[in-house]
Amino acid sequence: MVNRELIEVFSEIAREKNVERSELGSILEGLFHHLVERERGDASNCSVIVNLDKGEFEIYVEKIIVDDVEDPVMEITLDEIREVDAELAEDLEVGDSYVEIIDPMIFGRRMIHVAKQFFSQKLQDVEKKYIYEDYANRVGEIVIGTVHQVQRDNVFVNIEQAELRMPRKEQIKSERYRRGDSIRSVIKSVEITSRGPDIVISRSDNHFLYKMFEMEVPEIEDNVIDIRAIARQPGERAKIIVQSHDRRIDPVGACVGMRGSRIQAIVRELNNEKIDIVNYSEQSEILISRALSPAKPLDLYIDDDRKYCIAIFDDDDLELAIGRGGVNVNLAAKLTEYRIDAFGKKEYERKQIEQETLLADIDGMPARAVKPLGESGITSVSDLLNSDEDTLLEIKGISEKSLEKIYDAVQNFVEANQAAAEAEDTEEEVQESDVDLAETGADDEAVEVDTDPEPEVVTAEDVPDESEETLKKVES
Repeated sequence: MVNRELIEVFSEIAREKNVERSELGSILEGLFHHLVERERGDASNCSVIVNLDKGEFEIYVEKIIVDDVEDPVMEITLDEIREVDAELAEDLEVGDSYVEIIDPMIFGRRMIHVAKQFFSQKLQDVEKKYIYEDYANRVGEIVIGTVHQVQRDNVFVNIEQAELRMPRKEQIKSERYRRGDSIRSVIKSVEITSRGPDIVISRSDNHFLYKMFEMEVPEIEDNVIDIRAIARQPGERAKIIVQSHDRRIDPVGACVGMRGSRIQAIVRELNNEKIDIVNYSEQSEILISRALSPAKPLDLYIDDDRKYCIAIFDDDDLELAIGRGGVNVNLAAKLTEYRIDAFGKKEYERKQIEQETLLADIDGMPARAVKPLGESGITSVSDLLNSDEDTLLEIKGISEKSLEKIYDAVQNFVEANQAAAEAEDTEEEVQESDVDLAETGADDEAVEVDTDPEPEVVTAEDVPDESEETLKKVES
């Protein structure tokens, strides 16, 4: 009767913890092994049989029959057996094995506390195992949880019995989390540790943005539209490339939704993160031009082999093209996997002149170095900067000391040009300001001026340091 009551108590606890019956049986077997070991010091010869259906369990200890007992845990005498079962003792002799049945009542009340601790710990271990197995199969899924604790480096989120961790690098920097807040995130990784499963969630990961689009845009979930690439500066700006497999469906329009309903839902979830949706193109010049949105490049010079692009913008649009902290051009580079250098039109023209300047015309250039460099085909600044240092040192008459002087002269030349250009720009700004002030009170009729002329056709020969075969000019 006592056995049944014990089984029922443990079964009720297990049901509350959602522990399966097979796991409960293993836990109870381990529990009684633990109790025998605590009571007798050794449980290697102990066996436990648990029958949950009948609510019964039995504990057996196998002992060797001896004349004189030296180890009461492992040995027993025939006289001791006769006291329990005289008839059985007649059929046994010294050296035989004897199975002793242990009454659970021998453990006494002092062992109840130990049993509760052991059972509780094993239940926790089983719970952690279930949580790990559940979330390990859900990596990449969107989950919604409640903020339980906010620390300096981690935010802990609870979902039922599971605790999930969002490290600082996986958070959106502009967001502030408070206890009790409900947040949506993506499961990034699940690992087992000594303290249990470590479930890492993220709101800054690119996959979180992907899953948000998948939730809001049915065409993506149905594989009619593919997201080819994603680049994010979490909380500030994101760019994605989309491609439609159905010519009747506009991928950008589908992602934006009617009156922007779909994209606005995602933007609100991401704390007003700006999102640029780029329609995919196999032509690198078109793809890069779209990726640089909202800025519109005047010209693009692209080397597909080196995955390199020079983007030329109107001087007034250069700041927009680069973005605050370089975020726009950097995201475009990540999105297209091209290294992109952005220049204003005036700055690029100045750099062209610098690159084409002959070394002989630079002040401070060692005169003895010009001739040997020229004989090796190095006559301009671009020739020098595109040559490997080891190759230059192999030229007869060029030593490390002279090469250092050559580089210093070129550096001084570039810095002087830059300072002159900045001074010229400042002077132009002052003049424009004076003109604006003079025109403030003017009554003359305004004259409309075309400020957006067609860009010039630039061939590969006009681009410094690049070969005609690898460079392509794009007119935007």
